[in-house]
Amino acid sequence: MFDVAVFGSLFLTLFVIMDPPGITPIFLALTAGRPAKVQRRMALQAVAVAFGVIAVFGLLGQQILDYLHVSVPALMIAGGLLLLLIALDLLTGKTDEPTQTKDVNVALVPLGMPLLAGPGAIVSVILAVQNADGVSGQIAVWSAILVMHLVLWLAMRYSLLIIRVIKDGGVVLVTRLAGMMLSAIAVQQIINGVTQVIQNS
Repeated sequence: MFDVAVFGSLFLTLFVIMDPPGITPIFLALTAGRPAKVQRRMALQAVAVAFGVIAVFGLLGQQILDYLHVSVPALMIAGGLLLLLIALDLLTGKTDEPTQTKDVNVALVPLGMPLLAGPGAIVSVILAVQNADGVSGQIAVWSAILVMHLVLWLAMRYSLLIIRVIKDGGVVLVTRLAGMMLSAIAVQQIINGVTQVIQNS
């Protein structure tokens, strides 16, 4: 009743794409300065948003893209541009948002989407759901998605201990490093999207 091969394949794919170790410094940078309780809540919010987006696209992804006439490369380029804007803010230190909305905004965008629930993860889930054979395959696919989001939450939740060690100076350094990493991810995503557009034309 449980397809271990499908579970393992999708879990490893999502682990590489969603990258829990890599998301940790970005999460620390984006949540720096908030109380620990708020940071923990933001970790949960970000994972909940990511899971919600992934679940919707897993169930209705191809229909949504077809209805909106949006191609996967276009989705990749749009996500890359959004990440690039966030990365530039991190690199220049312009991470402040209006006080009444900043906690929610950071948890939703960019943490929830497109960092966690990005084009790569969305496309992988759409294909996995479409290719899953029978009930056992579907159970394996959705189990992999659930376990992956649990891993993401644990990675962000317990990364907050790092802040106690690195202090404010370390947070500034982590913020700049996160900006560099995020800009590289964004540029690569844009390049991949443009390459696919050229190949498909």
